[in-house]
Amino acid sequence: MVFTERARVVFLTFTELQSFKVMVVYLLMILLSTVYQKMTQPLSLRKVLVPYNYLCSATSVVTMVLMIVGMIQSQSIYLKESVPAIETAFFLYWIVKNIELLDTVFMILRHKRRQISFLHVYHHASMVVLSDFAYHYCPWPGIAFGLSINSFVHVCLYYYYGYTAQHPENPPPWKKNITQLQIIQFLVGLVHNTIGYLHYGFCIYSTFYGVSMLYLFSSFYYGAFIKKKKSV
Repeated sequence: MVFTERARVVFLTFTELQSFKVMVVYLLMILLSTVYQKMTQPLSLRKVLVPYNYLCSATSVVTMVLMIVGMIQSQSIYLKESVPAIETAFFLYWIVKNIELLDTVFMILRHKRRQISFLHVYHHASMVVLSDFAYHYCPWPGIAFGLSINSFVHVCLYYYYGYTAQHPENPPPWKKNITQLQIIQFLVGLVHNTIGYLHYGFCIYSTFYGVSMLYLFSSFYYGAFIKKKKSV
């Protein structure tokens, strides 16, 4: 009964966030995108994608550094207290997660329907809300640990996207390694959050979310790189 009441409070808190409305609009956009694509021709957008992806990569460097500075200042990756450097990092991180919704917009404009998978939508929609929540309610080193790793992954990920858009004939050969890095990220985060829950009073929902992301990215990795290789 206590768990149910706590879940209700958490849900209501999320619905009051500004980003919750953004998420709803985002999901509606995806639902209506099929209508748009039937009425239009695909766009290239190469001149937009190159600077956009490099900008996302560079911004993730800044958020990562600020979070690391905040964790060093706090001297703990489990502390549940606000740290100025982390507050700044979380605000920027939240802004970046909103900007990264353009990933889906560009896919729609380019008619890359196949790329708009459940994993893609779930990841972008959830992160825009969770980053808002983290900035307003828990700009803590305990949360910054996982998000700093995520920022590092996004440095690599968006650099890969930017370079590929700039040199489509010669993309970097480490696409598979980025997915492996993402899986490692969620494994490390899951261990950290579980220890935090058992010994430092972390919220159990972060562990549930970590499990869901680990499962989805592992399933993607299996389908894209292991199953595909077996079928060749």
